[in-house]
Amino acid sequence: MIFLTPELREQLIANGRQREADHIPVMKFFNPLAEGVWRATELDADGHTLFGLVDLGEPELGSFSLAKMTAVRLPLGLGIERDILFEGLYPISTWAEMTRRTGSIRQAERMLHAVHRSATSSKSVNP
Repeated sequence: MIFLTPELREQLIANGRQREADHIPVMKFFNPLAEGVWRATELDADGHTLFGLVDLGEPELGSFSLAKMTAVRLPLGLGIERDILFEGLYPISTWAEMTRRTGSIRQAERMLHAVHRSATSSKSVNP
């Protein structure tokens, strides 16, 4: 699968130029066979260095290499995948805080999506 569409690349680079902002993640990558989730908010001008929230068993904010991710070869011919249905919904600081509280990005995702569903369903019930 193509990791970055031109539109995603443009958004990530634009975010990278505004380092001080608390960006909403643009993309999510995951290991389909094991631990490993990455939420990317920015791309450096070099076109290879992403920034975001990484969870390889110990969640942290930091930089990671697009080239290294695309080079990963897993069993059954799989590799690191991009979640094409991903919606960032919240700024990276919110993701980082919930990940710190729950211990993993996947747990944080469950919690934040439940909050989002609850908020959107209450809006449709109470216009």
